[in-house]
Amino acid sequence: MQKTDSPILSSVFGRCPRCGGGHLFAGYLEVARSCNACGLDYTGHDAADGPVVPIMLIVGFLSAVGALWLELTFHPSIWLHLIIWPPLILLLSLALLRPFKALFIGAQFKLRAEGGKFPDKNL
Repeated sequence: MQKTDSPILSSVFGRCPRCGGGHLFAGYLEVARSCNACGLDYTGHDAADGPVVPIMLIVGFLSAVGALWLELTFHPSIWLHLIIWPPLILLLSLALLRPFKALFIGAQFKLRAEGGKFPDKNL
């Protein structure tokens, strides 16, 4: 079994945080049960709702700044805002959800944290 140099970086790309070879996800957001390359069990690593907060902050900031810039620069009709921003917010949120979930899972692996448990200090 080959260990990866950066478990967080390999998990952001959807790979196993331990070996960097197996798949982290079984679907779009469904975490696989285990790595298909090294057999690492993913059941203890769950990001839950953790990625949602930074995504809301990032997407909210970008959309607010973008809408404000568009309004102050071009003074468009409200209909243009209604056509541009809801789909953009939805697409940005969906695009960031998987990498952020993987980032949280990679951080849990690196820090040896599991849901509701603290890492053993004797390791």
